[in-house]
Amino acid sequence: MKFVTFQHSPSEARPGLVVGDKVLDLALAFREEETKAGRSTEAHVLEERYGRGVLGIVQNQDAVMPVVKAWEERMKAGDVPATVSGEALVHTYGEKAFLSPIPNPPSTRDGYAFRQHVQTARKNRGLEMIPEFDEFPVFYFTNHHAIVGSGPVKVRARHLEKLDFELEAAIVVGRAGSDWTIEEADKAIFGLCIMNDWSARVLQMDEMKLSLGPAKGKDFATGLGPMLVTLDELADVTTKTDKGLVFDLQMKCWVNGVQLSEGNVNQMNWTFAQILERVSYGVNVVPGEVIGSGTVGTGCLLELNGSGITKNQWLQLGDKVDMEITRLGRLENTIVGGN
Repeated sequence: MKFVTFQHSPSEARPGLVVGDKVLDLALAFREEETKAGRSTEAHVLEERYGRGVLGIVQNQDAVMPVVKAWEERMKAGDVPATVSGEALVHTYGEKAFLSPIPNPPSTRDGYAFRQHVQTARKNRGLEMIPEFDEFPVFYFTNHHAIVGSGPVKVRARHLEKLDFELEAAIVVGRAGSDWTIEEADKAIFGLCIMNDWSARVLQMDEMKLSLGPAKGKDFATGLGPMLVTLDELADVTTKTDKGLVFDLQMKCWVNGVQLSEGNVNQMNWTFAQILERVSYGVNVVPGEVIGSGTVGTGCLLELNGSGITKNQWLQLGDKVDMEITRLGRLENTIVGGN
């Protein structure tokens, strides 16, 4: 299944299910489900049963996913009315603005799983490849209150000091647990989406001299979306290995219509399961948490500039950054100034 969060009105976002080129309004579908069952459709009752938004679906998946599946089958059979009580139940894909599928995750971590990116970026700084990369997967926490979907990305003046994109994939955790094995970690993955780890390089490099990792250089925005795609949708491009599931998904990025980046999720040297195994060691992981892959090789201007592929190019106001991963859709953003 393919989940989105769309802007229903200026003050309300709703969960949606993508079927073909249509988007089913799941908030209305859930209300209709309860009406037919003769149950209360008061907001607090619906929220108790279905949760809030796509995050609620993830958190309550055992109860909610069978309902969503039934509506998906109805959509495929053409058995869904266009409106319910005078309100549109089905929209055309792209008709509404998409937020991040999960605008408010409980936490956001980012990994460092692509050797090509790490090795090239270090080489460009005159550094040898760090041997610890091959010993264990690492990650850092970023700001889960600064999640953006498709659309404008607002930046301040300091962010424009070598503003960069980072082309990544991300998983959303679907189960609670801790101390997972590789197999348990794979079973805990709810789905995948595109991630853009926006980076202000001057801020990042200055603060990393203090050996505490990126903070202000990263915490102003993280892009997710446009869809959260469940693993069953990716079964034919998924390979099971003793290190965890491997996903054969092409990754590309364009800046102002010019393609700069290309890779594949299957080039991760650490699988998502291995990262999750590390993440869950000694801590409780909860549904809805987001974990990024890290940047694919060629997936940012820092690496491209250092390799001479681009010539001291950094993002400016008005630039458009489009990211695409096979099956996961296209995340489109424009850089704007603002608070």
